Amino acid sequence: MTFSFGQLVIDDEIAAMVKRIISGVSVEDELLAVDLIKKVGIGNNFLSQRHSLKYLETEQVQATIIDRRMRGAWEKNGSKSLIQSANQKAVELLKTHEPTPLPEDLKQELKRIVKSAE
Repeated sequence: MTFSFGQLVIDDEIAAMVKRIISGVSVEDELLAVDLIKKVGIGNNFLSQRHSLKYLETEQVQATIIDRRMRGAWEKNGSKSLIQSANQKAVELLKTHEPTPLPEDLKQELKRIVKSAE
């Protein structure tokens, strides 16, 4: 009665963002893409470049419930609040998620631990 699955989904998304932030910013030549910046030029579009698309998924957290669209697009799509989106995702997860079964040796070890605690 005091647990919110929607809040858990929100917390999971925030944790993913924090994890990404604390991993730091790489300054490897490949990621900095100085040659590409020179080629594309200041004020032009980098998002359509193959390089940007290649690193977008690993360098930015792909939010599943936080809506990053412009306000007009968000409104056209129903103006769902964060908690509405989180609750919807929680319901979907509860209906569809199939956990990976534990290996048999781990199951036995857990049973042993429980039995000794009892």
